[in-house]
Amino acid sequence: MFQVLPNGPNRIDINFGGKLDSNDMKTALDDLIQKSDGIEHGRMLYRIDDFKLPTLGAIAVEFSRLPKMLGLIGKFDRAAVLADKEWVQKASEIEGALIPGLEIKAFDLDETDEAERWLNS
Repeated sequence: MFQVLPNGPNRIDINFGGKLDSNDMKTALDDLIQKSDGIEHGRMLYRIDDFKLPTLGAIAVEFSRLPKMLGLIGKFDRAAVLADKEWVQKASEIEGALIPGLEIKAFDLDETDEAERWLNS
């Protein structure tokens, strides 16, 4: 499952859970790109529940869209990641350290209020 939900003029909320195959990844990335159109200095709330590694086909789709994804990332300044696994939280924060201009902070799934406060500060 991968849902992209606009939440105001410069915010996207993403709900992700389970495992993505190549078709799921293509649909998810197309939806994310389309719903992020026009966003500047955006915020993202990313909820990851029951994470499973995507299939190799899904990873190939993601790599094939890397140029578009890099452009998409530039639309966002902050991302709060709510996750049920500590390693997913750590990986998210490392990713944020590697992407110039994007600050990522991870939270436990039950820390939605804290994530919202940080995202809006």
